[in-house]
Amino acid sequence: MQTTENLLRTAISLAASARQHGNHPFGALLVSADGAILLTAENTVITAPDATGHAELNLVRIASSQFPAEVLVASTLYTSTEPCPMCSGAIFWSGIRKLVYALSEDRLYAMTGDSPESLKLPCRAVLACGGRLVEVIGPLLEDEAVVVHQGFWK
Repeated sequence: MQTTENLLRTAISLAASARQHGNHPFGALLVSADGAILLTAENTVITAPDATGHAELNLVRIASSQFPAEVLVASTLYTSTEPCPMCSGAIFWSGIRKLVYALSEDRLYAMTGDSPESLKLPCRAVLACGGRLVEVIGPLLEDEAVVVHQGFWK
C-alpha cells in the first residue's frame, strides 16, 4: 500500500504533466479503500477548452460514470492543490468521503495574487455545509507542491 505522501507526490506529478500539456498545474487521483489507484486526472481548462476542466472535477465526472456509489464512498481523492468551491461541491455530490490535498488555497493565492477570477473559499467551508461528513486532510507537502506552480502564474 502506498503512503499518503507518495500518493500526493503522484498528484503533484499529474499537475506537472498538466502544465507540460499547456494547462494549469493541477492534478488529482482517486484511490480505493485497498490503496489501488483507480483513476487519475489533470487540469484541461486551456486545452479542452472548458472553464470547468479542473483536475478534481474531471476526475469526479469520470469516476461517477465508471464506479458505483459504494466504491466512491470508500475511496479517497488526492489532489495537488486544495480544491476550489466548484470542485469541492463536485466531490461532495459524488459521495467521496475523504479528501487529501498538498498545497493550500492560501499559499496558492499568495503566488497568484488577487484576481477577478479567484473565488476564495476553503474546501472545508464548502464541505462543512453538506449533510454528510467529508474528511479533509491537508495541507501536506506544500513545499513540494508549490514547485510546479513557480513561474506559471504571472
